Amino acid sequence: MTFVILLGVMGFLLFVFAAASVKIIRPYQRGLVERLGRYHATEEPGLRIIVPVVDRMVRVDMREVVLDVPPQEVITSDNVVVRVDAVIYYEATDPQRLIYNVTNFQVAVTKLAQTNLRNVIGDMQLDEALTSSEIINARLREILDDATDKWGTRVVRVEIQRIDPPPDVVESMHHQMRAERTRRAVVTEAAGTREAAVTQAEGLKQAAVLKAEGEKTSAILKAQGDAEATKASADAERFRQDTVAQGEAEAIRTVYKAIHDGGPSNDLLAIKYMETLQIMANGQATKIFLPTEATALLGALAGMSDVFQERANGAPKSSVTRAKRPTP
Repeated sequence: MTFVILLGVMGFLLFVFAAASVKIIRPYQRGLVERLGRYHATEEPGLRIIVPVVDRMVRVDMREVVLDVPPQEVITSDNVVVRVDAVIYYEATDPQRLIYNVTNFQVAVTKLAQTNLRNVIGDMQLDEALTSSEIINARLREILDDATDKWGTRVVRVEIQRIDPPPDVVESMHHQMRAERTRRAVVTEAAGTREAAVTQAEGLKQAAVLKAEGEKTSAILKAQGDAEATKASADAERFRQDTVAQGEAEAIRTVYKAIHDGGPSNDLLAIKYMETLQIMANGQATKIFLPTEATALLGALAGMSDVFQERANGAPKSSVTRAKRPTP
């Protein structure tokens, strides 16, 4: 019976020993093995066997951790007290240094972030701090990453959640914002009015230029049309005159030919000449141009008077001498 009890105790101790020696490390963890109080090895994820009582394993989380920095009051360079809230994202890079180089990493990095946050924002004015969150984040991340490198961690990024100025400053900022928006509205309206006036003036100028060009083109076309019409009228008149002249010349040639073909005497010509003078004298003209010389006209009149006198005395027609037919 005693042997059975002893065997059972030994089995139980063996089971406890086996259970204590088996360790499971998850994929996002690393295991630090300490043997007799000293660092022995860093174990990777998986099933690991250690010697109970002699070895001790500490698991380190290698995932990215979000650390909220408590809000704190910061004085800017223009003596405005603001309340700043930030968040830090970090991850472990060396589990051995993270465990052995710092007692409480989260408290250490929180205090470090608060201190550097006061330094960074304290060198800025309020307006710059409110509009330069990206610059503040980059500077804080660089400072914290350099400071925490010896602790086996890496600061991934730092985000400023909010910067709250005092209520009176916020009210003043609202007044300033409204005034700035009013100024921008007035400037924009003035610029719009100016652009509209300039556009209208340019439109009137373009209209005047187009109107002047149209009037110029119209005048040129009208002048060209008048010139062409005048030229056409002159050509028509010249053609008419040439046609009339040709007709008159043809008529004169016909009359002349008819006269010579009929063999007229001088007395007949004189009588026709007198009849023509009588017709011309019956007109409204105040001047009469005689196309013959005065001596010839007197000779013709003398011949006609002789003819009339002989006829009055009863002389036979055969005694009248005919003038020679003029040579054509």
